[in-house]
Amino acid sequence: MQTTKQTKILIDLKPALDGYAGIPQETRLLFYSLQGLEDYQVEGLIQHGGHVLRPALSDKTLHKKGPKQIKKLARVVISILEPEYISHVKAYFRRHYLRFATLFRIKIKLTTFDPALFQDFIWRVFFSKTLKSNAKEVITSSMYRILSPSKNQLHNLGLHFRFYTSEPPYITINTQNIDFFLVQTPFPGRVSHQTKMIVRYHDAVPILMPHVISDRKFHQESHFYALQDNIKQGAWFACISKATRHDLIKIFPEAAERSVVIYNVVSDEYYEDDSDKKMVAKIVPNRLGIAESQEKKIKYKVTCFEEDPFEFNYLLIVSTIEPRKNHLLLLDAWERLKYTTMPDLKLVIVGHLGWNCGDVVDIFFPWAGRGEVFYLNDVPSYELRILYQHATATICPSFQEGFDYSGIESMCCGTPVIASDIPVHREVYDNAAVYFNPYSVEDAAKVIEETLESTQKAKKQLNKLLKNGKIVSAQYSKKNILPQWVKFLNQLKQS
Repeated sequence: MQTTKQTKILIDLKPALDGYAGIPQETRLLFYSLQGLEDYQVEGLIQHGGHVLRPALSDKTLHKKGPKQIKKLARVVISILEPEYISHVKAYFRRHYLRFATLFRIKIKLTTFDPALFQDFIWRVFFSKTLKSNAKEVITSSMYRILSPSKNQLHNLGLHFRFYTSEPPYITINTQNIDFFLVQTPFPGRVSHQTKMIVRYHDAVPILMPHVISDRKFHQESHFYALQDNIKQGAWFACISKATRHDLIKIFPEAAERSVVIYNVVSDEYYEDDSDKKMVAKIVPNRLGIAESQEKKIKYKVTCFEEDPFEFNYLLIVSTIEPRKNHLLLLDAWERLKYTTMPDLKLVIVGHLGWNCGDVVDIFFPWAGRGEVFYLNDVPSYELRILYQHATATICPSFQEGFDYSGIESMCCGTPVIASDIPVHREVYDNAAVYFNPYSVEDAAKVIEETLESTQKAKKQLNKLLKNGKIVSAQYSKKNILPQWVKFLNQLKQS
């Protein structure tokens, strides 16, 4: 009986090393979702952002499981978790070899990592922050490829040649047995001619808003030149929103015919349940993050939980603390409400400290000491669901986003969403949120107050928001998004 050859998809997993939310979360969800496609064989590409990885096994030695092969795979694991010492001489020759290989189109090899003996490592390091444990068997039965040079090394390699040409070349990865190579950001490399590259394009912030990113010059140039080369080499783009696709085409109009919109899959960890609000009083003190202001660590007052946890009413924001997320405006608007009509309203901030966030920390420093503001990090999805569900509202105040998970996750948990009036929020949240001007503290405070006040009009609007939230959030379930990927991939196979 003749069997149909499966189409191979190699998915870049580098973002899965980087944290909980945003692109790392989407990377995990997409990898697992595509595993369910019958006609496709999905493999993961492991590459570090900052340091070189040990090569794994070649195809010839893959099925040998002697002591030497096991030790070699163990060394790969170690190299992923901590950088190995490389002498200046070896680094020098490695750097110049990569430049030579780029100029003369010598392909660099992928090696294969079989996770059979390292299932705990693959699961906990790459996937456990987002996926449920019942996904472990599928995840650890997949094969993984190792790309030894780091992502930054490949970016720097391309940027080195920009001094000689406006369209610098990038090194080629040997992907001859791979049909689709799916990357989460513009990729600083090329693929074999029989492989189609798909760029999961999240946003054009490094190009259009470079003033809000960290390490501005490197991130702007690495994003732009890699994106330019991906387009030149015929890559396809699966944009996470119409707003993101619009920005992409604004920069590179030639990408229009090779770009589609496929929204993010939202985790099924977020839903309404019968959790007790007292759980909030246990979660918040246990997940308090460490932040510093004026050379002092923040000290939190948590006695408010000992009084009556059911009187603990709070606004929730789930986001890395960095300039694009607009925490300063939210804090200002919240303070105005605290001083006037909502003196008992608290603020819970979930997310890691990012860059240029000192002014935000300075503001919530005194409020934390009075038990009014709580900064949390490393909150697992189970606990975040409870925080969403019992929040008075979730606030999404960003200046710019590619999708913004937090609003949809909040809707899944039955909590109203108040969001900045930007194109992507209007597109993704639709009629399931109320909107405010992200540049106006007055408007933000007014919208929050009008949405949460106890009038009949406000209650009616709130009920409508919650009803619309169930409909809107359902659009981003795996059941609804996966067929879009199937359609897109099938079209590419036929092109």
